[in-house]
Amino acid sequence: MTSVDAYRAWTPAAQEKALAMLQEQIGSRPWRPFYCPAPGCDGKPHDNWTWNHARADQRPPAGDWLTWLMLSGRGSGKTRGGSEYTHRVVDKVPRIALVGATGADLRDVIVEGESGLLATAKPGHRPFYEPSKRRVTWPNGAVGTLFSAEEPDRLRGPEHYFAWLDEAAFYALIQQVWDNLMFGLRLGKRPRVLITTTPKPRPWLKERIADPRTRVARASTYDNLDNLSPVFAEQIISRYEGTRIGRQELHAELLTDVEGSLWTWDLIETGRVADAPPLARVVVAIDPAGSKGKAADETGIVVIGISHDSHLYILADRSGRYSPHGWATAANNAYEEFSADAIVAEKNYGGEMVRHTLHTSGYSGARVILVDSRRGKALRAEPVVGVYEQGKAHHVGTFPDLESQMTEWVPYSDPTSPDRVDALVHGATNLLKGRGKATVSVPSAEPLVYGSGWQPRVITGGKSA
Repeated sequence: MTSVDAYRAWTPAAQEKALAMLQEQIGSRPWRPFYCPAPGCDGKPHDNWTWNHARADQRPPAGDWLTWLMLSGRGSGKTRGGSEYTHRVVDKVPRIALVGATGADLRDVIVEGESGLLATAKPGHRPFYEPSKRRVTWPNGAVGTLFSAEEPDRLRGPEHYFAWLDEAAFYALIQQVWDNLMFGLRLGKRPRVLITTTPKPRPWLKERIADPRTRVARASTYDNLDNLSPVFAEQIISRYEGTRIGRQELHAELLTDVEGSLWTWDLIETGRVADAPPLARVVVAIDPAGSKGKAADETGIVVIGISHDSHLYILADRSGRYSPHGWATAANNAYEEFSADAIVAEKNYGGEMVRHTLHTSGYSGARVILVDSRRGKALRAEPVVGVYEQGKAHHVGTFPDLESQMTEWVPYSDPTSPDRVDALVHGATNLLKGRGKATVSVPSAEPLVYGSGWQPRVITGGKSA
């Protein structure tokens, strides 16, 4: 058990005592102000300000506004800007909302992170964190209540003067979060919202940008390189620079649909859900890489289920660059985690190899179904796209790499379909087989079930129950 696991097993009282000691240690660190008085300052060291500090995009906008949208790349300093501005706000208002994608994100990023509220507070202004009560309290009595975007109904009722939403474009239930937040943002003369996020082409984000009450500040990863690890620049930036996902994650571009692609962002977005209903079947679909090593393709591993009314639910994307034993382990772990019925692989290219690799790696218990895929990749994918168009395909949460491949692949220009998409199509094709418009009459008043003692599985938050 790791030290983090041990900490989480403590009682709330013990956790809060340890946090108090941690906050005292943090308080002994040297503190430097963030906002210098020089007009037009770019945040670089100058005069007596010999450290990096607030850039123009990290300074609150002037004038009357409802939403300050910091639309920034990974590692651009948006969390630091959010923390620093929040400390300013609580000098003037007594009650605020802090919203993160999950409870863990609230704790690890907004509160306890390297650029979070505890680390950036000036001496004598450091808030006290009470995780059991989901709140932080500043010395002047101002209270920040923590809300997970996984539970938007918790925002129903509480009133606030100000709210900070971190990485809001990636909330699965962002519209519900936003609606409930807006109803409660009714205190004070000028209630305001700060959104710090990397962009994602979602209708909600496009509406925020178009709203005349929104002020947009943009920054790329490169604007904050002085404060980032050289390893990050070497490994992350070099890998994604020049790619479509790099334009989004590094340069903070709001991407639009690729002409000729089978899937659009709206097709995926309109069907996104937080949880899946009871499912009739679940499969782990694999598109194995043809080689191994750093330059090899990824092995596509996608977990998909189907409900009794023939709706597809994409439950997990475990794709990656693996050794044969590595992808066999990843596939088997997903098989066990989601109580899957089978592992699905393409017969023509790698199906028997999947069966052999699973067996030689010690995972011979999984049932392997081989999919015949003699037709072209685009022809195989089109029926699956049709399910999305009918509103019968749902992503349970967000899968950035899978969704990028889906929306970027132009099949008739690029006949080599990407690995994650291939795995998705294999699994969906198998689940949809035999589930057309035809129906089967059953001469019994009892519902048709899948064998004696069969019970539906409920998939919640990536787990099967």
